[in-house]
Amino acid sequence: MMNPLQFEFMREALVVGCLIAASCAALSCFLVLRGWALMGDAISHAVLPGIVLAYWLGLPLGVGAFGSGLFCAIATGYVKATSRVKEDTVMGVVFTGLFALGLVMMSKTTTDLHLDHILFGNILGLTDAQVIETGCVALPVLLITLTKRRDLVLMGFDPAQARALGLHVRVGHYGLLVLLSLAIVTALKAVGLILVVALLVTPGATAHLVTKRLDTMLLVSVASAVLATATGLWIAFAADASPGGCIVLVQGVLFLAAALGSRLSQGSELRS
Repeated sequence: MMNPLQFEFMREALVVGCLIAASCAALSCFLVLRGWALMGDAISHAVLPGIVLAYWLGLPLGVGAFGSGLFCAIATGYVKATSRVKEDTVMGVVFTGLFALGLVMMSKTTTDLHLDHILFGNILGLTDAQVIETGCVALPVLLITLTKRRDLVLMGFDPAQARALGLHVRVGHYGLLVLLSLAIVTALKAVGLILVVALLVTPGATAHLVTKRLDTMLLVSVASAVLATATGLWIAFAADASPGGCIVLVQGVLFLAAALGSRLSQGSELRS
């Protein structure tokens, strides 16, 4: 059981993976409660052209990913505010368009850099600099989300009351989008664009089946994400499989277990 920990790359992957999982899981609760699951999917796919553009300009790839993701979020809000199209429709149009643009740009890029890692993740191949960079982003995202959790809930569900208490609702809205974009940038290293949405939706959905209290929901979400990451990495090491895929599969199993437990609990309450 402890054999994988003998290797430095596995120890680094475990630390980085748990940090990424915890930051995404905390945000996941707010995405699930506010019905923003598609927003995470939209931003995760929209970062691709920013990554390729950053490579062309010689900039850090994370800078391009963050800028492109934030542009997607702001563009979605602008189109929704200035048209009659619903938000989910706008997000579908924006993120598919940006993802297609990124694929075209990627097909025109000749490089020794393995851009496929952007799509599928490469958590076992991170450099020391990438480990430090990920920790410096994921940890603040987690701390800010937990510190401002009650403000985020109030601004999302009762903006009038939030304004009466002196909170800046618009700043909070875009602040949450910034945190989401940063979390996605860090999660790309673990599972890539294809599976990043699972880290941003599944833990919160699992916790929502278990409890209705915000603090407990955050705790269950983070715990399930960290457990899935550690278990998924161990399975990937033992089976020589994709780490990102194994992590997401374990997340899915935990969600199914929570759904089954919730169904059985409701059935016992009805019988009693």
